[in-house]
Amino acid sequence: MNPRTFRADTPLQALVLEQALLLSRQLETTADAAPDGQVLARVEALAVPAARELARRAVEAALQAQAAAAEKKGRPAAPAPAAAASGTRAAPGATS
Repeated sequence: MNPRTFRADTPLQALVLEQALLLSRQLETTADAAPDGQVLARVEALAVPAARELARRAVEAALQAQAAAAEKKGRPAAPAPAAAASGTRAAPGATS
């Protein structure tokens, strides 16, 4: 098979590519080493938790990147809540 080149534009993409390549190598090694009649069970036993961990890491990295970007921007401008006039009380909130 001809080697392919992949380009990651973000750290998240790089993480997902690296982890996916690692997982694919592990799956190939596991499939090659499994005895006849055990290939599916062995590969599936590796793939399911590994894929779950890959998804968890990708979500974590995406959320961290989003949080970092939001912190750089600061809080969005918004009107300040109106202060209650002196001697008046705010109406009580509705309860359910």
